Amino acid sequence: MKSIWNQILQYLYIRKRDKSEPLNTNTKLMHGMNRISILMFLIAILILLYRVFFHKSH
Repeated sequence: MKSIWNQILQYLYIRKRDKSEPLNTNTKLMHGMNRISILMFLIAILILLYRVFFHKSH
């Protein structure tokens, strides 16, 4: 479980990546797609929380 959090932190540029692991074009593209997916997920969570707490019912 710890390695999953480390990978997410690396995707979001919060933690520097390990220099010993290989990096090629396919890996860069995969990490880019994962970064976009994580950011979209976090934005969706924020929108849902906003709607739950601040949206007025009619």
